[in-house]
Amino acid sequence: MIQDDVLDTGLGDADDDDFDLEESDDAQLPENRYLDRELSWLAFNQRVLELAEDPSLPTLERANFLAIFASNLDEFFMVRVAGLKRRIVTGLAVPTNVGRSPQDVLADISREAHTLQVRHAEAWTTLVRPALAEAGIQIVSYDSLSDEERQRLYDYFQAQVFPVLMPLAVDPAHPFPYISGLSLNLAIRIRNARTGRQEFARLKVPPMLPRFVEIWGDGDGMRYLPLEELISNHLDDLFPGMEVLDHHAFRLTRNEDVVIEEDETENLIQALEAELLRRRFGPPIRLEVTDDMDDLTLGLLLDELDITEQEVYRLPGPLDLRGLFAIASLDRPDLRYPPHVPTTALAFRPAEQNGRADLFAAIRKSDVLVHHPYESFTTSVQAFIEQAARDPHVLAIKQTLYRTSGDSPIVQALIDAAEAGKQVLALVEVKARFDEANNIVWARKLEKAGVHVVYGLVGLKTHSKLIHVIREEDGKLRSYSHIGTGNYNPKTSRIYEDFGLFTTDEQVGRDLTRLFNELSGYAIEKKFKRLLVAPLHLRKGLLRHIDKERRNAEAGKPSGIRIKVNSMVDEQIIDALYRASQAGVPIEVWVRGICALKAGVEGMSENITVRSILGRYLEHSRIFAFHNDGDPQVFIGSADMMHRNLDRRVEALVRVTDPHQIKALEDLFSFAMSDTTSSWHMEPDGVWTRHSRGEDGKPLVDLQDRTMAAVQRRRRPRATR
Repeated sequence: MIQDDVLDTGLGDADDDDFDLEESDDAQLPENRYLDRELSWLAFNQRVLELAEDPSLPTLERANFLAIFASNLDEFFMVRVAGLKRRIVTGLAVPTNVGRSPQDVLADISREAHTLQVRHAEAWTTLVRPALAEAGIQIVSYDSLSDEERQRLYDYFQAQVFPVLMPLAVDPAHPFPYISGLSLNLAIRIRNARTGRQEFARLKVPPMLPRFVEIWGDGDGMRYLPLEELISNHLDDLFPGMEVLDHHAFRLTRNEDVVIEEDETENLIQALEAELLRRRFGPPIRLEVTDDMDDLTLGLLLDELDITEQEVYRLPGPLDLRGLFAIASLDRPDLRYPPHVPTTALAFRPAEQNGRADLFAAIRKSDVLVHHPYESFTTSVQAFIEQAARDPHVLAIKQTLYRTSGDSPIVQALIDAAEAGKQVLALVEVKARFDEANNIVWARKLEKAGVHVVYGLVGLKTHSKLIHVIREEDGKLRSYSHIGTGNYNPKTSRIYEDFGLFTTDEQVGRDLTRLFNELSGYAIEKKFKRLLVAPLHLRKGLLRHIDKERRNAEAGKPSGIRIKVNSMVDEQIIDALYRASQAGVPIEVWVRGICALKAGVEGMSENITVRSILGRYLEHSRIFAFHNDGDPQVFIGSADMMHRNLDRRVEALVRVTDPHQIKALEDLFSFAMSDTTSSWHMEPDGVWTRHSRGEDGKPLVDLQDRTMAAVQRRRRPRATR
């Protein structure tokens, strides 16, 4: 049996507040030791774009990466760029993480984003679109259509498109209309045949219609016409008696970040609903136009939208390539990644009970670590909640919900449990960005079913992924717990790479009892045994582990740090890693997105290696592993190394204690960092270089393909007599 002191994370003890960093060591670190976080994010999106440009990838997957790039960039402008502009306008601008003014950073962003958006458009025009055509999927222009095709499309236009179009004139009697964020529009100049005056009109491309209209017909494969081209070639029907002089597509991005002052409102749900309404009318922050737009039309848009030339993006191709998500989903399996069906975790494949696997019995035997999407979310997390909901011995279920799908079986299981008379607590994070409206709907549905719904702590987002089930067994109560790295969302679980730990460990159960009491009531918990919890303990706990590796290295003991995160931004964590590197600690950082840490810089970070892996699945799990002089301390959980995660969110990491599970995590990490694995390497100057082929020109190994194959090959060891 493992003793309590072995499992202790070092948090909440009497000496916790005595731990302090050697601030004097900061003098040994250069001032320019961070990379700008906004430019680092753009570098991440460039890596996404490089996948779209890669001819070795299946063609529809390349189209999908183009759509992901476009969607990512939209969110970046709506949140990060909007935040910078808001701080400038309100006079709250402070230097960024690299000491530059927000105005200078905005100029840097504009320069880099312009370059990337042009590259993105060219990747579509010169690389992906021709590749699709070669595979029999043609995105054609109106000019290339036959007379028969034009007639068929005109009939479609009259029946399905024309009735929902709403042309809006702009003249002394009609003020310039409101342009909604991310909508695709046509700016149209017309001449009044009666008066000879030139007029302006705006036409919104209906977002509820297919962006690419299928062309019936000539047996020449799959052919599509962009909806805006169909509309723009029938403008005469919209303006009878007028002469259409010119038309150009444009698209506006607005500030859509939510700002809620929780201490000024008693009802968070009502405040969010009001803020979501205001979000639609956020100030403009980016104007995308086609590169053939004339100066007269552009000047009118600039004046009416109150936007600067720096915020205008002229693009040599169609706007809003998010529409390629529809093309990428076409039924052409030969142009996609080979299908992958997640397997059920070995531990959850034992003898079945009433036609179902008994997950509780499996978890009682030992902790179970599942790896999504290689191992099934449906037969693990979802099955766990559903079994708890119907089990008559389960008395209570507590769960955090950050993002979940609209038809979530997780939510339905909680409703079923409440209706069956169980105590059910759901901590719904209604402030999950861009999922606020969804979460409000489900919060209200849960409340109506009798679930105790709470919205977390004032001033904090609850981002942790926790389930706590209390079950009566032989007259005693036993805890069944799940701590994960990903959201309880069956849909994203198919494409997000995540880990989850199931355990009946009593310490974890006590930790979760205390944590849920803190989240739902007024408890202030200072002691956790197997969890690291933000915002009170997580940063200090990680710094303690990093500093211990530094001291071990200085004492000549073995040392090592491995961290896998989505983002590495927090300066305290980065500085601690720099100091550990200076002491000789080998450090490996596996990061998907933003990384403000500089790797391989002599005298500062020459012992730090940084890699990034992107592919068919979104690398989303977080792993923190410390050598600890041969007694590895390994954690998984929800926290990235960002200020918001460490200071303004409720996050939880759990320590993994099973030696086989620790080895599995370490083996995965070793393979990810291997020079034989396809990845991006961060250079000392902060530039990311893709390494996808070896010196012999052969492709390097794909981590996700290898993991997929390894999980599929797993077999339960044969029982010995």
